[in-house]
Amino acid sequence: MRFSRYMHDWLYGDEGYYAHYKVIGKEGDFYTAVSSSKFFGGSIAKHIIALVDEGFLSVDATIGEIGAHHGYLMADIIEFIHTLRPELLQTFRFVIIERFAALQQQQRQYLRECFGDAIHLEHYDTLEALHVKQAFFYANEIFDAFACELFYKGRIATVCNHQVVFEEEDAVITELAARYHKDRGEIAVGYEEFAKAMADAAEQFEFMSFDYGEMQARPDFSLRVYDKHQTFPFFDEALQYSELFGTSDITYDVTFEHLKDAFEASGIIMVAFKAQMTALIEMGLLDLLQMLQQHVDQELYKQELEKAKLLIMPEFLGERFKMIRFRQYQKQ
Repeated sequence: MRFSRYMHDWLYGDEGYYAHYKVIGKEGDFYTAVSSSKFFGGSIAKHIIALVDEGFLSVDATIGEIGAHHGYLMADIIEFIHTLRPELLQTFRFVIIERFAALQQQQRQYLRECFGDAIHLEHYDTLEALHVKQAFFYANEIFDAFACELFYKGRIATVCNHQVVFEEEDAVITELAARYHKDRGEIAVGYEEFAKAMADAAEQFEFMSFDYGEMQARPDFSLRVYDKHQTFPFFDEALQYSELFGTSDITYDVTFEHLKDAFEASGIIMVAFKAQMTALIEMGLLDLLQMLQQHVDQELYKQELEKAKLLIMPEFLGERFKMIRFRQYQKQ
């Protein structure tokens, strides 16, 4: 089989890594911004409110998360909206796009425990099933988990019995590799279909996503496996793929230029691309921390401050992770 199918099955098959709930953070295989500090979601909430104030979103807009895992990020966003502009919880419609029924149930239960009937929440299996007038979509670390083809000097990888070889040719993948100046590395598949589905899901929307990578492609393979906070290059000869398949995370750096081109092909405009540190500060992270300092004791403030620092420290998440933001305007 092609490597893209192998990676898809590794992550999303019946026994795939993301098919069942996984712990993220200290007890899991890796950290994310969500597991580091609730002020990640708080900054997004502040940005959503700013979109309402500037008139881009109406008070009855849809707020949609793509792949919500446990539901922690949506809960953080809702909590901060309640603190900053509580009346919006009565009018916003909250939506989660989640393919796995078991995870839908986990998310539904967690958000019900947090907010009861105070919010309106719906689940959709796919973006294609949704159509609304106005929306703010967001995601955290999804594009690094899109299946990819592995490309090496004109050949793509295939897998048989967990053995990877470069034998086949593919004109489309070769053309993409040339466009992004790669003679080796990962070529994501599915960005174009995802962008088109989002373009059809809402007449006007903003989409914000955080992931690691760079605008231009790196000149080598970045594919790696995360297992209990250890990172292993995929082509490490010591790795036993058959033992790691479906039990550990597999990921690669996002080429944001490819993502940008995919969205622009569907008529969606890129409006921002920044390091996570810069993006969160501009969205008001420091303002939220200052508000916290005024309302809690110093010890609690220091604890939350140390957690929030992880979001913006260059050596942790601040520089390596990027924020990209797109907009589609309603056609007149």
